[in-house]
Amino acid sequence: MAVKRRTIGVIGLGNFGSTVATELQRFGNYVIGVDLNDQRVSNHVEKLSQAVIVDARDDAALREAGLGDCSMALVAMGSDLESSILSAINLKLLGVETIWAKAKTKTHHRILSKLGVDRVIHPEVEVGQHIAQVIHNPLVRDYVSLGNGYHVVNFRIPEALEGKSLETLSYGKKFDLRCLGVMRGTEYIGRDGLDCTLQRDDLLILLGQRTDLRSFAASL
Repeated sequence: MAVKRRTIGVIGLGNFGSTVATELQRFGNYVIGVDLNDQRVSNHVEKLSQAVIVDARDDAALREAGLGDCSMALVAMGSDLESSILSAINLKLLGVETIWAKAKTKTHHRILSKLGVDRVIHPEVEVGQHIAQVIHNPLVRDYVSLGNGYHVVNFRIPEALEGKSLETLSYGKKFDLRCLGVMRGTEYIGRDGLDCTLQRDDLLILLGQRTDLRSFAASL
């Protein structure tokens, strides 16, 4: 089923905002990128559906740029506290259904939350935590947080487990984990392949809580 094309606004086309905007455009969305810096805007004229020089502190200017037609918007400015807060307020006034915003500090986060921003993000902190988790355990290739303490983790099969059957691993007996399958290169072996023989550098995809995942990783 094709994902419905949406109109999404991105306010602030710095490194973070421009990356999000161009990726959303690549996914097939209609993306309106706005920034006060004319060079940043000119760099994105051919990359986005619209790229406009706009002062996001001015709600009338945002409306004229089409932000009122967006179902979702991201305030990607973190260092300019005033612009960030006023942008979020103006998006609310324009009736944008879902608003995400980047925060630089805890105080900034609290203010945005009080304004009713749907999700406040700290890209540098979140990426740093993600990288630290992967560096801490060399067998973890990547992971995704699902909320409420649950994660999906890719474990690289070490040499010690090469040749063993997937169903002989104790992820479900000693640890409260669920196997979602195995990735072997670009091939996905689902749960129907529980009797598959593991190969070195296969990726074991497990779902569970962090404590069980850590214990399982330590057991390998």
